[in-house]
Amino acid sequence: MTTMTEASVREFKMPDVGEGLTEAEILKWYVQPGDTVTDGQVVCEVETAKAAVELPIPYDGVVRELRFPEGTTVDVGTSIIAVDVSGGGSAPVETPAAPVQEEAKPAAPARTPVLVGYGVSTAATKRRPRKGAEIPAQEASAAVQAELNGHAPGAVVESRPLAKPPVRKLAKDLGVDLATVTPSGPDGVITREDVHAAVAPAPVQAQMPERVAPAAPSPAAADSTRETRIPVKGVRKATAAAMVGSAFTAPHVTEFVTVDVTRTMKLVEELKQDKELQGLRVNPLLLIAKALLVAIKRNPDINASWDETAQEIVLKHYVNLGIAAATPRGLIVPNIKDAHAKTLPQLAESLGELVSTAREGKTSPATMQGGTVTITNVGVFGIDTGTPILNPGESAILAVGTIKLQPWVHKGKVKPRQVTTLALSFDHRLVDGELGSKVLADVAAILEQPKRLITWG
Repeated sequence: MTTMTEASVREFKMPDVGEGLTEAEILKWYVQPGDTVTDGQVVCEVETAKAAVELPIPYDGVVRELRFPEGTTVDVGTSIIAVDVSGGGSAPVETPAAPVQEEAKPAAPARTPVLVGYGVSTAATKRRPRKGAEIPAQEASAAVQAELNGHAPGAVVESRPLAKPPVRKLAKDLGVDLATVTPSGPDGVITREDVHAAVAPAPVQAQMPERVAPAAPSPAAADSTRETRIPVKGVRKATAAAMVGSAFTAPHVTEFVTVDVTRTMKLVEELKQDKELQGLRVNPLLLIAKALLVAIKRNPDINASWDETAQEIVLKHYVNLGIAAATPRGLIVPNIKDAHAKTLPQLAESLGELVSTAREGKTSPATMQGGTVTITNVGVFGIDTGTPILNPGESAILAVGTIKLQPWVHKGKVKPRQVTTLALSFDHRLVDGELGSKVLADVAAILEQPKRLITWG
């Protein structure tokens, strides 16, 4: 049996599977110590703040060690699996509960990326100082501050609260002085959560004299038969932060319209029999999506974003149509790229792929980036309508309520008709009342008389 040397062990590090993500949770291991793996083989599934992603190993060998158990959140750049590439194999090593310190390894050979954000960085990995590391606290803090402020290490910088640019922008938008915020991040870095905590009203208990303040029971001591605590992480954590940021940054306005969609429902049934649409997802959402795309074509100024840094409105000449999807991991909003250029069969095919991929939990981070306008269908839950919050960076979101029979005046007589209520929320910095009303009115007019899809589209 060949003896394995440390030089033959390759460390596979957690890649950045999205844009700028810093951590991911290991959901499931597909291999165990002692298993043989090949280049490109999926070894685990991880969940980032945006989606669940399968990670392929970039070389052949025998698994020597899994650095972390399932359910562990790991920083990007941290080794998660050790593989013996000597060809001789080795006895399995029991998976530890915590990472072990890595030794210096030879630089990995260049290879073609096989995953979004995948690849070996040419720059040295930056790590947080570990406990017990012999680095003076003042020196570490200065290094972090220099890095956050865009200075070279060792440069003399003025003392100010440590925070990344997005956090500084959030604090500015919320009117929070960073000097008054208590940091909770590594090396005294202020996080988004710290800024939001500074805005929240102080609990009444904190204002009571210490001698009469009741002792709060620890979470561990809570009766598990009466309460269940669920850690907020991954998609749910990212969604919560995005919604809070959107609600407190963009001035929301919501308008409503109730519309007779009886003709649209009849058209849906006819399209289901169309040979060109056989096997595709044909439902009211398909025609609602097409109606919104036509309304945007007629009112292009609504398809825009707000650039706070440049103080500019950015008009988009393409529509990446987001569809809000509820999944076991939380709400996600994947989008159909260049939806404006798709025919009805192409749009139906894209909608079907988007929904099935979301249900399987396989939506890629790239699919959830770059959206311009979103549709959320709350009607599937039996809800009449709502006041949706904008997906960050987008100008508008259309909520579609349940479609049901209601008494309606049609051709001068009260008849039972298929009726729904639409709600359009928009960023009032970008969209004034006239523009928002025109878009919503156009969507309603098309759904009432779907033949307008031909004359207007």
